[in-house]
Amino acid sequence: METTAATWAVLGLIGLKPRSGYDIKRIVDNSIRHFWAASPGQIYPELKRLERAGWIEGDDVPRGGRPRRVYRITTAGSAALQGWLAGYETRVELRDESLLRIFFSDAAPREQGLGLIAARREGYRQMLTHLESLDDGTGPDPPFVDVVYRWGLDYCRWGIEWCDAQLERLQREEAA
Repeated sequence: METTAATWAVLGLIGLKPRSGYDIKRIVDNSIRHFWAASPGQIYPELKRLERAGWIEGDDVPRGGRPRRVYRITTAGSAALQGWLAGYETRVELRDESLLRIFFSDAAPREQGLGLIAARREGYRQMLTHLESLDDGTGPDPPFVDVVYRWGLDYCRWGIEWCDAQLERLQREEAA
């Protein structure tokens, strides 16, 4: 089966425990979306592909007012997930529309570019506040979930510092 990042995110979440597509979307929105986002338009087709490939199995389970399909990982899916986890090749890809706007801001009035950097700083502050709110005090996360959580906190703190430094630098250069 040809795989994508969506394959591994969905399979990994189901590998932790059986889940519905709705459960997966909720977890993505509350945790991994800070480094990997997925829409229902990605999640539900991926669930169908994984089920066709025999990596997951699903059962219709009544939940609330409507039935949901709850998926569990199969032996073949576990083997595929373990194989992916054992790989060390990783491509770090950054797609950031905010940076793209800042990159082209020389074509706009200077204040607009400075405003984009200030808005980016505010975005980091909001994300940091959200990440800090995820610590519910119920106990430690699994060790590697905690590693990624700490990465998110540090990334946001660094982003705020970086924006402050760039705003100060650009304003100092303008005054000179």
